[in-house]
Amino acid sequence: MLNPGTPAPDFTATLDDGSTFTLSDCRGKKHVVLYFYPKDFTPGCTAQACSFRDNYGAIAAYDAIVIGVSGDSSSSHTSFREKHSLPFPLIPDSDGRLRDLYDAKGWIPWMPPRVTYVIDKEGIIRAAMRHDFRVTAHVPEVIAALEKIAPRAAGESPATASG
Repeated sequence: MLNPGTPAPDFTATLDDGSTFTLSDCRGKKHVVLYFYPKDFTPGCTAQACSFRDNYGAIAAYDAIVIGVSGDSSSSHTSFREKHSLPFPLIPDSDGRLRDLYDAKGWIPWMPPRVTYVIDKEGIIRAAMRHDFRVTAHVPEVIAALEKIAPRAAGESPATASG
């Protein structure tokens, strides 16, 4: 995993809806929660994605966006996002380029880990977490990291996270 305090590697990727996302385009505009997960439609990955979905408003209150990354295809991501009403995009990383760029490697080569990064508006990694089996543990840690770096938008209620 990459360490907090280091610059987040810039990248450009195609999202599941076919649009292009470039991390550096968020600089000065949004904090980014970039999370890597093993596979669409598996029980743990579904619980993790739904945890981000259920707490999306709390995360967005800190002027942050969420983006998920796995090796699944764009069509799999689209089906997964639609079936579970995910309000955030997913990046297909079939060649593992982003996983390598972000050093999101597993202890077992064929089992991708669950790694989440909180990247601030200046492009610096502020938090990095890995919970391969505690699939909903990422969200409370993400919100805690955002609380340290970003004031909530005016009028937003205090963040609550389940997990």
